[in-house]
Amino acid sequence: MAETPHKAGFVSIVGKPNVGKSTLMNALVGEKLSIITSKAQTTRHRIMGILNGDDFQIVYSDTPGIIKPQYALHESMMSFVRTSLEDADVILFVTDIYEKHDEDDVIKRLQHAEVPILLLINKIDQASEEELAEKVAYWQEKMNPTEILPISALHNFGLEHLFGRLLHYLPEHPAFYPKDELTDKPERFFVSEMIREKIFLNYKKEIPYSCEVVVEEFKEEEEIIRIRAEISVERKSQKGIIIGHKGEALKKVGTQARIDMEEFFQKKIFLDLYVRVNENWRTDQKLLRRFGYSE
Repeated sequence: MAETPHKAGFVSIVGKPNVGKSTLMNALVGEKLSIITSKAQTTRHRIMGILNGDDFQIVYSDTPGIIKPQYALHESMMSFVRTSLEDADVILFVTDIYEKHDEDDVIKRLQHAEVPILLLINKIDQASEEELAEKVAYWQEKMNPTEILPISALHNFGLEHLFGRLLHYLPEHPAFYPKDELTDKPERFFVSEMIREKIFLNYKKEIPYSCEVVVEEFKEEEEIIRIRAEISVERKSQKGIIIGHKGEALKKVGTQARIDMEEFFQKKIFLDLYVRVNENWRTDQKLLRRFGYSE
């Protein structure tokens, strides 16, 4: 009996900020790998999530929302998008039912793509049939993608059908990564992302965008993992806000992050957080390199 051919390839998830790319990636992989908050530009890196089966391996890339760069951090974020498009076998262009016809930045980047583009209209649970039909007609005319698929990433609607279409388009290829791997990122990366997510959830306005998290120490013992992490801010006033009155705000972030980490690692966590001022780190190439944003 002939062996079933093995399919493998890279699937890049792209779109404007806040259309549900991270929710989609986590739903497709079945693990929480990407930060999900209601704030735009939460994802800063390219995060790969690997889905394995006996005869397939899909390497998903969640990417930062496509924006016009305002400073060096943004430039670096957009370079992650560019790289993910260059090595994609299939592109998932995520828009949503609220799209306001301001997707030109994304469309420009996709114009020269030579791989299938599946356009996903997300959040359709919040739309009427007429609204959905209008969106489909609009995108058919505007872009004429390979396929248009309505989904709700939050409610898992349409994802099984999407998975089938992805397998259809993926090339025959051996696996790129060992079959027991879930992601290309190290454990320290997910620790910093969990802390960063709690900062997004607990602070308002500019504060979360001015913060970066670096794990200084990660010591795994038999019963416990000891973690020391630094939160960088751009100004002294922001340091005060992050710490809060009698350290209460920072303590809350630490407690919430520790609970997530214990679930993720299935182990007791000791988490030590401290805050440092690194002025204008978002425009400082040396610091951006240290934080993993440049080669």
